Amino acid sequence: MFGDGLARGADIESLWRRDQGTRCEAKSCQTGEISTEEAAVQSCSSRDAGMQTEQSEETIQYLDLQQEALVDYTGLLSFLQGVEEVVIKELNKNWRSHAFDGFEVNWIDQNETVSCLHSLSYPEAQDQKLQVTSISWNATGSVVACSYGRLDDGDWSTEKSYVCTWNLDRRGLNPKRPDLVVDVPSSVMCLAFHPSQPSLIVGGLYSGEILIWDTSRVEDPLIGRTGMTDDTHTDPVYQVDWLQDSKHSHHFQILSVSTDGKILVWQTEKDGQLMLAEGFALVAQQIPWSMKLKKHARGESAVGVTALSFSHFDPSVFIIGVEGGYSLKCSTAVENTAVPRTGSSVPLKAPAQFAFTPHGGPVYSVSCSPFHRNLFLSGSTDGHVHLHSMLQAQPLISLQLSKKYLFSVRWSPVRPLVFAAATGEGEVHLFDFGKSSQKPAVSIKQASADTEVYCIEFNIKHTQLLAAGDASGMLKIWQLSSDFIQEGPREMNHLEQLADEVPD
Repeated sequence: MFGDGLARGADIESLWRRDQGTRCEAKSCQTGEISTEEAAVQSCSSRDAGMQTEQSEETIQYLDLQQEALVDYTGLLSFLQGVEEVVIKELNKNWRSHAFDGFEVNWIDQNETVSCLHSLSYPEAQDQKLQVTSISWNATGSVVACSYGRLDDGDWSTEKSYVCTWNLDRRGLNPKRPDLVVDVPSSVMCLAFHPSQPSLIVGGLYSGEILIWDTSRVEDPLIGRTGMTDDTHTDPVYQVDWLQDSKHSHHFQILSVSTDGKILVWQTEKDGQLMLAEGFALVAQQIPWSMKLKKHARGESAVGVTALSFSHFDPSVFIIGVEGGYSLKCSTAVENTAVPRTGSSVPLKAPAQFAFTPHGGPVYSVSCSPFHRNLFLSGSTDGHVHLHSMLQAQPLISLQLSKKYLFSVRWSPVRPLVFAAATGEGEVHLFDFGKSSQKPAVSIKQASADTEVYCIEFNIKHTQLLAAGDASGMLKIWQLSSDFIQEGPREMNHLEQLADEVPD
């Protein structure tokens, strides 16, 4: 029915497109002819103007800012009289308030960073394997001195040693070239700057002799010595210090401590010779029986004194540490004569008055608190620091800060709750009782673990500085953060509470 088919296509032309092409017109719309014109503007004349300080009288009068303002004094008086009672009442209330007791404004940001400011050394001393045995700051706080010697096993008596000084304020400080080097024929065990004369240093030797140097005399600084006499110590001198003369306040004597059991006071003669003025002897017979020394230690055997610290509140009271591990409270005002010593030019007194519970090893450092008359620290080779009250035999706190020795402890001169300790593991611990009574606030790595730190000293003038010397012959100056030099609120109250504690 259906089939495929092909039909032819048909083309149909578009009439619309054809017609549009033939009728195409261009049209537009315009509202009217627009006329245009170009124009430019130029000022006809110009004038420069300026002002200077010397103005005309007319201008000054116009700009006068000093004219007296109109004040309603009657109204101001009436207002002040009206609020006077209320203001006085509030001021009295604030004055009686205890809301801000102990609060202290601190404008310095607190931080716990401790950085090494200088690493000082004397290469010639290090080549001889000498160690930094003692440190001291001078009266201005700008010069630090250290002694080189030996504190370990060896023939100390024949060792050549040195005393070196560096001025930290001097430009171009050379850390390996001291400003002054003094050669000493025997090992220097300790030294101390004069408290008011910045150039004087006293030192104690392994030989038992005491020497005085004047660092302002570069060519020949030695100005005084004890010499080897019957009064001279027969054992190494472990500590020297300057002692104010009780008869002449502007004069200073020299105090020396030795393991021969003697504590001697020297005065300087015009020829530079040091003469014995007073002396004390610590022998087993004079030590209080509360120490319970072994029987073989009794009798007239000397008890080696290794450390001493004077009270900051009573110049006649001092604490000593001895080789037997004890700390003793002593007094310069005693009258009891010690067992007679042959050859001494002055009678020696027995200073010991009270004994404290001992350490497990020799006490090499003691430090009386600058802030409390009864508190002191002791450090021993047993690795412990004891916080003691002079009124109790038992320590208030016992802290093990080292598995090896503790060679030096020093109370901070500006923070009542802070002290530093030097250890046999090459560290310096900064302890803050305000933060913890059990662990250091900061532990500074001074040297390698097998290098002992023998001595530390705070700078009393520049309180952010702490010096530490070690067995490698290196003297480092540490810069403490504000956290260790700014006293906190109620810090003295906390110290009083520590002093009043009763040990278990």
